[in-house]
Amino acid sequence: MCLGMFMAILDIQVVATSLPNIQAALAIAPERMSWIQTAYLIAEVIAIPLTGWLTRVLGMRGLFVAAVSIFTMASLGCAASDGFGVLVAWRIVQGFAGGTLIPAVFSAVFLLFPARGQALATTIAGVIAVLAPTLGPVVGGWITETYSWHWLFLINVVPGAIAALVGAGMLPGQRIDRDHVRTLDWQSLILMALALGTLEIALKEAPTRGWTSPLVLGLFLLSASTGVVFVQRTLRRRRPVVDLRALADRDFAIGCWLSFMLGVGLYGSVYLMPVFLGFVRHHGPLRIGEIMLVTGILQLLTAPLAVALERRIDARWLTAAGFALFAAGLGMSCFETWETDFDQMFWPQVVRGSAIMLCLLPPTRLALGHLPPSRVPDASGLFNLMRNLGGAIGLALIDTVIYGRAAGHADRLLARLMTGDLDTARVIGLPVEMLAGRAPSAADPTTMALVQPLIERASFVSAVNEAWAMLAAFAVAGILALPFATPRRASS
Repeated sequence: MCLGMFMAILDIQVVATSLPNIQAALAIAPERMSWIQTAYLIAEVIAIPLTGWLTRVLGMRGLFVAAVSIFTMASLGCAASDGFGVLVAWRIVQGFAGGTLIPAVFSAVFLLFPARGQALATTIAGVIAVLAPTLGPVVGGWITETYSWHWLFLINVVPGAIAALVGAGMLPGQRIDRDHVRTLDWQSLILMALALGTLEIALKEAPTRGWTSPLVLGLFLLSASTGVVFVQRTLRRRRPVVDLRALADRDFAIGCWLSFMLGVGLYGSVYLMPVFLGFVRHHGPLRIGEIMLVTGILQLLTAPLAVALERRIDARWLTAAGFALFAAGLGMSCFETWETDFDQMFWPQVVRGSAIMLCLLPPTRLALGHLPPSRVPDASGLFNLMRNLGGAIGLALIDTVIYGRAAGHADRLLARLMTGDLDTARVIGLPVEMLAGRAPSAADPTTMALVQPLIERASFVSAVNEAWAMLAAFAVAGILALPFATPRRASS
């Protein structure tokens, strides 16, 4: 099951590294390229909360085998696509199947394992869940530079087939519950899909069109209105599509809050590093992936320690330590310059990588560990949905900060440079001797042709640093809910 989840999460990052290659091969217009990822993410975010209902209908084995098989077949369809429309259609199928695999694994932790084994099982699932985004750039970069873009999808075929066969033979089965199919509340399903889908599209468009543009405001309004109606209708149903009653449990609600904040920081950091290394340092996908491996290695190294600590220390204290350490690692990246590279990024990655398992393992147990088995599948879907929504909102805010603040930084840098400020010249990377005791003139096209790219680069770096500070603030905000959580210790 972890193999299937790893494939689904890895696929997003792997494809992201090679979008330019896919664009060139299929002659896709630049403004349409982002839909290759957006289509997957919309389908995924709709599928995640449906995992509980699908588990009740198909059983754990039936759901997993069906999902991983469909994901594998959709990967073949993506590789065989000869145009934009076909590729997007297969990405929707792939995203829906992949979305069910993530919460299904976390449900299995609490449904298949005894209490004494849940900490280790949660850690293994957590390592896979957070390691895949880190490995994605290096895997995607290597495939892009070594083979064709088709192999970004073909790499899923053999692992997918193995996971489906092993899952069919080893997971416990149950009869298909047709009563749940006959009583499915289609109106609630459509309302939920509209609410989540329009939210994803609004978050995608907000940084470029503006958060107050008519289109974005209309999408947010549609998402909010359909979401409210969905919640009201769901709470009145005896057999709801998604059981929202788990949110009335204080510890589960706090766990969802922590999952959301982790999603902001985790997906935000995995997004910011390639953006910086690509635009500022001009590294290729493979080199970017190699630099980002530090975080993944630290996650693996600290996972056994996280298991040992989780068995002995109150989950609230472990979570507070994890989020504090994670915030510190994010904050350490707030001081990047245009010269920042692997050496300067090493220790912030070490700190963040050491903290991630403490931000995932105790909150997962806090949210799901005390719930009755019948409520775990729905609760797992909501818990994982919050992490994905946190990532989506975090990325939208990052883009807003970067592309909204960079122009202001550029104007201020240019104004200071025009006064002959040597410190500003050093900040942007302009040799101070070029000023030669005089300030550059905006009327001199030769000088401006040299200075303008340096100013744009420095202003971009300043905006990226502000985005890192914002992520650190979200991590700190995660700690604020912990005093309200119930003290819990895992079984030794």
